[in-house]
Amino acid sequence: MAADPLTTLETTIAARRGADPASSYTAHLFAKGRAKIAQKLGEEAVETVIAALGDDRGALVAEAADLMFHLAVLLADAGLSLDDVRAELARREGQSGLTEKAARTED
Repeated sequence: MAADPLTTLETTIAARRGADPASSYTAHLFAKGRAKIAQKLGEEAVETVIAALGDDRGALVAEAADLMFHLAVLLADAGLSLDDVRAELARREGQSGLTEKAARTED
């Protein structure tokens, strides 16, 4: 059975973290820092929303893939992983989204 593509992506991102920024887009993002990574994630989120409003399923899938890639890079930069996100989703499972949101404290 082939490895999960998200797990493979995460492994590739980790391997490219210390690579030459001139030879790897991922390494280039890491070299630019978290603010640039977050900016790119935001740009991809907007592009995903725009694609969702269109009638092109292929465009939405492509933008969603870009969004997930940039999210994985941001998580890696923060020392987190998709498993951390999976664990949080598992923690929330079976809980009403409205209840979970109401339980959050505001700053």
